[in-house]
Amino acid sequence: MDLLGEALRQAGALLVGGDREIWGILWLSLRVSATGTAIALALGIPAGALLALTRFPGRGLVVSAVNTGMGLPPVVVGLFVSLLLWRSGLLGAWEILYTPTAIVIAQAVIAAPIVTGITLAAVQGVPERFRLQLVALGASRVQMVWVVLREARLPMLAAVMAGFGGIISEIGASMMVGGNIKGQTRTLTTAMVLETGKGNFDVAIALAAASRSVALSTDSALEHKLRVLSGVVAENRMAELAARRAWPGVGRSEGTERQGGLDFLWRAEVFATPHPRLRRVEIRVSGAGEPEHELRRLVGVLSRDS
Repeated sequence: MDLLGEALRQAGALLVGGDREIWGILWLSLRVSATGTAIALALGIPAGALLALTRFPGRGLVVSAVNTGMGLPPVVVGLFVSLLLWRSGLLGAWEILYTPTAIVIAQAVIAAPIVTGITLAAVQGVPERFRLQLVALGASRVQMVWVVLREARLPMLAAVMAGFGGIISEIGASMMVGGNIKGQTRTLTTAMVLETGKGNFDVAIALAAASRSVALSTDSALEHKLRVLSGVVAENRMAELAARRAWPGVGRSEGTERQGGLDFLWRAEVFATPHPRLRRVEIRVSGAGEPEHELRRLVGVLSRDS
């Protein structure tokens, strides 16, 4: 316990004091992983949309390959990228092994199947009738794909978060193709392993705290998006109750509503009040797949004149 307490105290001092090496490692990790994610998005989104909207011989094999790639161990990716970039390898003439560029390539290979798979599922989740209506209204194929991607924008945000989260936390590929060179290719995860092996637990904990902060910020962005959309669902339901001519009866009801390419479950409960012309309404909204995780609660009062 004394060792842990002392390590935590020293780690806090390193972070608060703005240790140059730690913040340099954090900046390099963010820069490399953001670039890898951007490349994965540029490749994965068109590929996922193509797989979702077209049918061709061998499509099933390609989809299976994408699903396999989503669970591919980073060390396997690191091995094959190392073979490609080795001096005698296919791309050895580039001379980029053990550089940040090599890490970007490896991380892009890791994230691309993740982005492709989530995009495929997101686009397939958009009703086919919606796509047919766009075509019937004269939209070109490019315009149709663009509108479908906008409709599925929240799952697409999940693709960004999943891709970035998957590579900012990996270690095998970064270690193999980057070499963990101080000041050049040392990332958060590779530095944590090194410092732990050296017994520098204070530095390792500081790096872990920085890594956790990055993960929490990405998760918070997605959670914020979900809460905004669930608020729209709750307000829509309240407005619908207020617009009805029929006086809402006391009791419960529930249903689903689609917003931003995602399905939300709403539960409405109407309560009697001491005033005979007023009803208290409580609406709770959660994700359709997580009914116990409440995203938004809206409480209002309806009058008979509304």
